[in-house]
Amino acid sequence: MNLELLCKNAAAIKYEMQTLSTEKKNQVLEQGAQALVNCQEEILKANELDMQKAVEKGMPQGLQDRLRLTVSRIEAMAEGLLQIANLPDPVGEIIETFDRPNGLHIEKCRVPIGVIGIIYEARPNVTADAFGLCFKTGNVVILKGGSDAFYSNQKIVEVLRRVLGENGISVDALTMIEDTSRETVAAFMKMHRYVNLLIPRGGAGLIRSVVENSTIPVIETGTGNCHIYVDAEADLDMAISIIFNAKTQRIGVCNACESLVIHEKIKDALLPKLAEKLREKQVEIRGDEQVCEILPESVPATEEDYGKEYLDYILSMKTVGSIEEAIAHINRYNTGHSEAIITKDKAHAEQFLREVDAACVYVNASTRFTDGFEFGFGAEIGISTQMLHARGPMGLRELTSYKYQIYGNGQVRA
Repeated sequence: MNLELLCKNAAAIKYEMQTLSTEKKNQVLEQGAQALVNCQEEILKANELDMQKAVEKGMPQGLQDRLRLTVSRIEAMAEGLLQIANLPDPVGEIIETFDRPNGLHIEKCRVPIGVIGIIYEARPNVTADAFGLCFKTGNVVILKGGSDAFYSNQKIVEVLRRVLGENGISVDALTMIEDTSRETVAAFMKMHRYVNLLIPRGGAGLIRSVVENSTIPVIETGTGNCHIYVDAEADLDMAISIIFNAKTQRIGVCNACESLVIHEKIKDALLPKLAEKLREKQVEIRGDEQVCEILPESVPATEEDYGKEYLDYILSMKTVGSIEEAIAHINRYNTGHSEAIITKDKAHAEQFLREVDAACVYVNASTRFTDGFEFGFGAEIGISTQMLHARGPMGLRELTSYKYQIYGNGQVRA
């Protein structure tokens, strides 16, 4: 495989992609959704090959869940493409207009970014999501999936490229780098002549490697050490329900709750009931001294536990004496992803929203909602935990840039 030629071919069609009408893009997305459903048996067979390798390698349960495809998950991928088709096309949108005293009329207009590279791990659903979002925004996409999902990604790309070809669109609008070696990944990160933006999706090691080594501009999608703080004035039944959902509904995702912060005033009332509920999923509790006194079966927490994304049935717990202490603890150990407070105190809710530094901050709701599909974006390209350009679930608008269009009638600068 000639990586530079692959990237060069992708760059060669980016201006062609920018001329596609909204109607044409929606047509392709709708046909792509139907093709995924029609080809689900082929996709599931390819995924089974990946799952067999995962079991043989002893892949952790949470990561196996990320990798596994089912009929319902393929249908959800297809539904994501349909939702993207039904969303407004941001390309060409006039963000703002203004006039200068010299008569110049200036418009700020959304435009595609160009060629977007995605480096991701064992998440085959990203393959369809990335295609849909990039295609709707007139961007070319180059995918570098992990070796663990190789056969799944390969089949999904094959199905979608077939739809592109049937609609007279260059199949290079969607390209998969099939060489899974580290050398190829490293070389891809240096293709700034052809690739305009690089987005990593995966664990902390992958993201750190891309941020530190890429010569292509990067949007950092962070890992998720997500916290839930149970305030002194909390509905405890609500708290237990939310914590159980956020921790156990899917353990291998970045918006799962990994750490619990508890006001000491409600620890005696909350912890026994919460522990009983968590036993339904055999969740291991790693707690501070006060937690271990109430729940002797708990494992004493270490400093490392408070900053760890487990992606497993493990939950760290820390008691605090005030909301200020809770916020300080969360801001120290979080990854800027998603944080939640359970409280009936409106002032505390507003303080938490204002002072917690994260892309998504919740009041009385599960962190599991940090997701482009749940936010109504159709899908997401990732969850940005950085400040520049995009933050939180990245949908269509986050995959555009802008340019200024200036209308004059002969003006020259003095």
